[in-house]
Amino acid sequence: MALEIIFLGPPGAGKGTQASKLEDAYNAVQLSTGDMLRAAVKEGSEVGKMAKEIMDAGKLFPDALMAQILGEYVDKLDAEKGIIFDGFPRTEPQAGLLDELLSQRGRSLDHVIELAVDEDALVDRITGRFTCANCGEGYHDRHKLPKTEGVCDVCGATEFKRRPDDNEETVRTRMAEYRAKTEPILPIYEARGLVSRVDGMASIEEVAASIRAILDA
Repeated sequence: MALEIIFLGPPGAGKGTQASKLEDAYNAVQLSTGDMLRAAVKEGSEVGKMAKEIMDAGKLFPDALMAQILGEYVDKLDAEKGIIFDGFPRTEPQAGLLDELLSQRGRSLDHVIELAVDEDALVDRITGRFTCANCGEGYHDRHKLPKTEGVCDVCGATEFKRRPDDNEETVRTRMAEYRAKTEPILPIYEARGLVSRVDGMASIEEVAASIRAILDA
């Protein structure tokens, strides 16, 4: 039986990391809205062309078009394949669209898992991270420095990079946006008995174990 799961949590909480760890174990596919949009644009479909125009113009992406792209992806999946929604829904209207989209396809949500975070700790986690410019190996100023200063442990490269939006102001702005727009959808799912919370600040393996315990209960 296919599992339908939503991961909620602010940017940097680890949703993508945890979703990718569940795919094989639960015969599920991670659906990231960002990845879907980029793929639709690359494919050059009608919806993809519309998406490109909107993104190029720097406009807000319409919920209905996002749901249409999401629906096209779901339609391509085997009926036995579960779905882990990463980055959608982010607002109450999107939550309603997702319910409708799943219902039309004979699917329904099984779990909504919130990765709870401490804002100050999240700022530290995100602002300290950097990656090898060559192989993409991840590091952190305080928690995971290269064994040899300035040299990647994996490939030996000496160039590193940081995401320009990995700064305190951006992180706190994203947290405020999450609290204002996304947290209000939790009561909708709580009323349906779907919500479970895990400590998103624990280690990756500890978070994964907590999530597996919820899904296997």
